[in-house]
Amino acid sequence: MSITDYLHFVSGAKTLEELWHTHVLKMADYGFDRLIYGYTRFKTENSLGDPDDFVILTNHSQDYINGFLHQGMYRHAPMLDWAIENEGARSWEWNQKMYAEGMLTPKAEQVLAFNQKMHMTAGYTISFFSASKRYKGAISLGGKIGAEQAELDKVWDEHGEDIILMNNVVHLKILTLPYEPPNRSLTSRQLEALEWVGDGKTTQDIALLMGLTSATVEKHLRLARISLSVETTAQAVLKAALQNQMYVVET
Repeated sequence: MSITDYLHFVSGAKTLEELWHTHVLKMADYGFDRLIYGYTRFKTENSLGDPDDFVILTNHSQDYINGFLHQGMYRHAPMLDWAIENEGARSWEWNQKMYAEGMLTPKAEQVLAFNQKMHMTAGYTISFFSASKRYKGAISLGGKIGAEQAELDKVWDEHGEDIILMNNVVHLKILTLPYEPPNRSLTSRQLEALEWVGDGKTTQDIALLMGLTSATVEKHLRLARISLSVETTAQAVLKAALQNQMYVVET
């Protein structure tokens, strides 16, 4: 698939599943076959937000996911630290340079040791531009097992600009697609009630529009707040909207 054909596919993708599957295959053409994409809309000065609110896409093994993500090693990953403070692309050679200069914390060194064990030693990280300080997205492009960084650097010298372009377009596409975090699904009734709230309707209005009692509408809104782990209905509307769960056209 040419880059033009690929970008046409990305622009027309309807689901995260089809988008991610094809992107993984495309990056493998360049020698990057283990990917982690991460995005948060709830970043603060001291936190990336609740991990349950992250958009995470990856094709890594479960062993790697358990260590790097579920056990929280990502919080101390040198390349993630770099991505949070920067934009653009960086070779993982930076890891070794920081290590050689004694610039890494003990926990960051543990991450490097874990990556060494899992054969994640060569690759690139792309940090995406965001117009909001609350938003941050990045993707880790891990080279195939046995690949040397110098080998990937040569690939990047020839195709780096195209790879950055494709990943940026995929990132922008992901922002438009619905994403339902694990264990935070909303029922169709809960979503409908939130959509009416977003349209400025009162509980009494919504009850009439949905053919329900006001008490039942309040129940749907309360359960939506619980599912989204927020305190107010306004926060629920905002979070559901940010996750592109509201006003979605059925595919």
